[in-house]
Amino acid sequence: MGAPGPRRRAREAALQVLFAADVSRRIDPVAVEEVFSAFSQAFPLSARARKRASELASGVACNLKPIDECIARACTHWKLYRLATVDRNILRIATYELLFEPDTPGEVIMDEAVEIARRFSGDSSPAFVNGVLDVIAAERGRQGP
Repeated sequence: MGAPGPRRRAREAALQVLFAADVSRRIDPVAVEEVFSAFSQAFPLSARARKRASELASGVACNLKPIDECIARACTHWKLYRLATVDRNILRIATYELLFEPDTPGEVIMDEAVEIARRFSGDSSPAFVNGVLDVIAAERGRQGP
């Protein structure tokens, strides 16, 4: 498997920004922009990846309530606050894309989220993330062919 492309790097950067904001219990547009500014100085990204990461992190911050409500409905046996911070934010990014970015195929969004969970989270996380996103994608009519 080769190096991740700019869209994957953007998703991973957005995850790291949202993770930091979540740990500080401040996921709002201002806090996310502050974290993103510090992050982008420490971890260089291409202009394209930086723009996309900023769009994703800001999109999640601006739409946190409907995103979290959607995830909570799909996680019938888990409270959102009880999820691992990394899993919660992987789900937030993918849910944002499923809800607000209809041009990106649902299966691409889900595959990327599972791969990011595989890289950044625990052994059971990829299956968990996939299961939750399956429910959300089906609810939104965004499942694969």
